[in-house]
Amino acid sequence: MAESKRVKAEEAEENAPLSAAEETTETSVSAEVTEEITEEVVAEVAEEEEAGAEETLELYSTADEAAYMNNGVFDWDAYEAAGGYKADERKRYDDIYERTLSTIAEKEVVDGTVVSVNKKEVVVNIGYKSEGVIPVTEFRYNPDLKPGDVVPVYVEQQEDKNGQLNVSHKTARLFSAWGNVNRALETGEIIKGDVKCRTKGGLIVDVFGIEAFLPGSQIDVKPIRDYDIYVGKVMELKVVKINNEFKNVVVSHKALIEAELEEQKKQIMSGLEKGQVLEGVVKNITSYGVFVDLGGVDGLIHITDLSWGRISHPEEVVKLDEKINVVILDFDDEKKRIALGLKQLTSHPWDALQDQLQVGQKITGKVVVLADYGAFVEVAPGVEGLIHVSEMSWSSHLRSAQDFLKVGDQVECVVLNVDREERKLSLGMKQLTQDPWDGIEGRFGVGARHTAKVRAFTNFGVFCELAEGIDGLIHISDLSWSKKIKHPSEFCAIGDPIDVVVLELDKENRRISLGHKQLEENPWDVFESVFAEGTRHQGTIVRKEGNHSIVTLPYGLEGFCLNKNLKKADGSTAKVEEAIEFMVLEFNKNQRKINVSHIHTWKEDEPGLEAPKAKGTRPQKSAGPGDSNAVKAVNAQVEKSTLGDIDALAALKEKMDGDDKPTEE
Repeated sequence: MAESKRVKAEEAEENAPLSAAEETTETSVSAEVTEEITEEVVAEVAEEEEAGAEETLELYSTADEAAYMNNGVFDWDAYEAAGGYKADERKRYDDIYERTLSTIAEKEVVDGTVVSVNKKEVVVNIGYKSEGVIPVTEFRYNPDLKPGDVVPVYVEQQEDKNGQLNVSHKTARLFSAWGNVNRALETGEIIKGDVKCRTKGGLIVDVFGIEAFLPGSQIDVKPIRDYDIYVGKVMELKVVKINNEFKNVVVSHKALIEAELEEQKKQIMSGLEKGQVLEGVVKNITSYGVFVDLGGVDGLIHITDLSWGRISHPEEVVKLDEKINVVILDFDDEKKRIALGLKQLTSHPWDALQDQLQVGQKITGKVVVLADYGAFVEVAPGVEGLIHVSEMSWSSHLRSAQDFLKVGDQVECVVLNVDREERKLSLGMKQLTQDPWDGIEGRFGVGARHTAKVRAFTNFGVFCELAEGIDGLIHISDLSWSKKIKHPSEFCAIGDPIDVVVLELDKENRRISLGHKQLEENPWDVFESVFAEGTRHQGTIVRKEGNHSIVTLPYGLEGFCLNKNLKKADGSTAKVEEAIEFMVLEFNKNQRKINVSHIHTWKEDEPGLEAPKAKGTRPQKSAGPGDSNAVKAVNAQVEKSTLGDIDALAALKEKMDGDDKPTEE
């Protein structure tokens, strides 16, 4: 009987359609072949066990198992020698046993049946030699797990170092999850996700066992300020993006309702009209305006349309989630943009002030804006007036408005002009103080002497401040009797005090002409006698300019000498910084010019060269400091002067050239 069983087993082995290599492929053996082998082998083994149970027990009894154990390992050789199974028989039965097990491969997902569940582990049978043990934490998502449930498991190893089957349910879920996620992205399928926690910028959602990111902007169509209210909830989602490289998944809840909202927007936009008043909810507040939800479509109230008065931030007028009435100012169907207004629901403040504002009226207001040219003052909510900087002080020296006021100041002012059509209001501050030009004749009459302050320069003179709001002009020709001044900065500096005398007063045009040189006697009246034509004086050549030279004379005056008239008696020409004697050829008091010559001091006796003589007097030497009191005074005060009338000098040059021709060598 035993021999018959072995023959049948061998025949079953020979008739098996699959090889050992085919049994360990990446996928399971086809169900048809596996079922055929399993049923045949199981039937034979059952028949053998039933028929030869006594023989098997008898065989096992003749070989005590404990007698063949060697250091915990069963000694099959000794057992065989004692009459037990031979090696070829053991191999054949081992092969038969192997065929009764499910064929699995590593790194693949298979279905397993839960055998038992405890606090730490879940035992799963996948039809292999040993059962898989999985930590219960991998089934945390399924608190109702019980024995008999079929769950997917991933085969990490058929046998680890302890011979134990190593499987993972979490990895199996990930494998199937990525397939589900990719399918959901392709088909647009609506899936469910468990919100695990909040993170920076959004929420972490468990989708098919994968942690997906739900951005805050994709939670709802309106901004969400508290993400924590969604933690622990199950939400319907759509997969909108997958990054396979970094294994990132982005989902959206907003996408589910956008299509519906888009239809609502079309309906709302089709019914909009300019001037229509609607109720909305403040959705978002920015520095430039307020976004209002009109029931599926958003509109913007610009900050300038929130209030008739000036505001620094929209939060001064509205609050988040506040219900407000707004008026439609404009809208764009294509761009889905709606311009809203809030202040337009009330009348303009100017309408209430039509009869209250009168020119000359004193009013009080608050400075709301400062600019270099003036200050804007709010005299009533939504009503502002401008105080120009020229209306802040009687002084004609324009300064910045910041020198007088600052934002937030309460100021008293006078209404200067009201333009109700343009809604413009001109205000003034200086009108509250006395005009300094009132009664000016008594303080700054013609001939009065004062000390002024230099304020500004022009090419033609110096502007000086006599008092606050009263300025005068010193013409450049009225700065000095003797010095030829090209620009006022050569004479004084900004901020310097300067003594002046009032030359002319024009109250109607608010103009005062001042003089500085008029404080002294005209020294050229004295110089006319000292530097009479034909008089001789010591002078020093200071510089040469083209065909003439400039010579310094006594009392700080300057003379003009043609270069050819610098010839000395020895035939040489005088050089710069050389001191020699000169004769006055011409003295012009009005033009303050003195024309001199050196050659006339030694050639006056030659034919054709006649030295000029002073009218009514005879030639005289240079006057000394003690010759007269007038000269003494001039010597102490007069400054250098320069010759300026080149045309007159050119005519003089031609005359001199004609006089010198007979004597030229």
